[in-house]
Amino acid sequence: MAYDLVIKNGTVITADSTLIQADIAIQGVSIAAIGANLSGKRVIDATGNYVIPGAVDIHVHMQMPLGNGVISADTFFTGTRAAAIGGTTAIVDFVAPEADESMLDALAKRRAEADGQVVIDYGLHMTISPHEVHKLDELPLVIEAGCSTLKLYMAYGFRLQDDELFKALQAAHQHKMLPVVHAENWDVIGTLIEQNRAVGNLSPHWHPRSRPAIMEGEAAGRVIDMAAYIGTPVHIFHVSCDEVVQRIRNARQNGLQVTGETCPQYLFLTWDAYDAPDIQGTLPVCAPPIREQAQQDKLWDALKRGDLQLVTTDHCPFTKADKARGLDDFSQIPGGVPSIEMRLAALYQGVQRDILTLNQWVDLCCTRPAQLAGFDKKGHLAVGYDADIVIFDPEAKKTLSTETLHEQVDWTPYDRLELHGLPISTISRGEVIVLDGEFIGQAGRGQFIKRERLQRKV
Repeated sequence: MAYDLVIKNGTVITADSTLIQADIAIQGVSIAAIGANLSGKRVIDATGNYVIPGAVDIHVHMQMPLGNGVISADTFFTGTRAAAIGGTTAIVDFVAPEADESMLDALAKRRAEADGQVVIDYGLHMTISPHEVHKLDELPLVIEAGCSTLKLYMAYGFRLQDDELFKALQAAHQHKMLPVVHAENWDVIGTLIEQNRAVGNLSPHWHPRSRPAIMEGEAAGRVIDMAAYIGTPVHIFHVSCDEVVQRIRNARQNGLQVTGETCPQYLFLTWDAYDAPDIQGTLPVCAPPIREQAQQDKLWDALKRGDLQLVTTDHCPFTKADKARGLDDFSQIPGGVPSIEMRLAALYQGVQRDILTLNQWVDLCCTRPAQLAGFDKKGHLAVGYDADIVIFDPEAKKTLSTETLHEQVDWTPYDRLELHGLPISTISRGEVIVLDGEFIGQAGRGQFIKRERLQRKV
């Protein structure tokens, strides 16, 4: 039989298998066979390269409005194009309903923004802010519409008070939805910000000093304790410090269904970046903040031990002009950095440094994110799964810059970072959308993926 497409002679890597030399055959949108001497109408030779599942990033913010005319720089098209070039074949973004808007209406509006633009598949988290707490009876309709994860904030204007947070966690448990949480103690952070501003501490240097690691750990511990009492799984977003890692580790050792993620900014940058002169110091402002070198080292150790289960990006870029709005007051800097294109190759540096195994790398970037988010046919290479596949050249090299990256933003926090090992071709549901580093896909070819209720351990 001649399949539609065969990837030949590559080294196939999954999260749970040893390395095998095999061909992968694709028929239509699915993987049809894995074996030797497979024939295809079209053949891609992957000799000398790894063949891995498409990466999955379950934490991104495309065209996210902050108010006052500020919106994250990547559209659903430019952001997913950069993701595809970087080897990512599925993302999860967010829905944030207005106070007078139903969750279903907000979901439909967000899908209308994305559907004509996305070049890869996507899902959406439903944000539960204070004005959604009285709408929790709408959740069955939200699940039916394919949204099975709830974003809960413990910071910003979206912040839930403890009683509201508890009710949202109860609703997640009742409806078998996975809560994903931004954990920081906002009351303490707000106090520290105002105390620093009062004495003239206004430069970006004071951004991480106003959001101490111990308060990130406290908030994570608080939501984990609530989740344990209720009996619901919980996932902690963008872990920046060991104080959170220890709480996740202890919870898992006690049999609780708690997972955590970290992001490239916490693995490749330190808080010295905030001391760069002029506007440069404002650019890496994000929350939780980038921390000192010792915290970075501990996060790599946590990934190695399995105390953190996945790596996402929290991709949320703003232009230099938008960042400059906070040049004279760090509390006014729009928070977020671009990482969506470099994540998969960046984590491969952990393999290069003998910190991670190849299997761990695939699990952190591809398999576990897909499982956690409910992408049941993604993140793995097996017959019947979506043909979301990346060909990765372990010897290719690239120095990161705005000239070598494709995100729609005029800076990168990883300028001059050299990556050893790069994705070179990306296949999404059987269609080659990146070939030899060149994007050849089309806007709108990606699909909204309906994700089911939580039926698995996390």
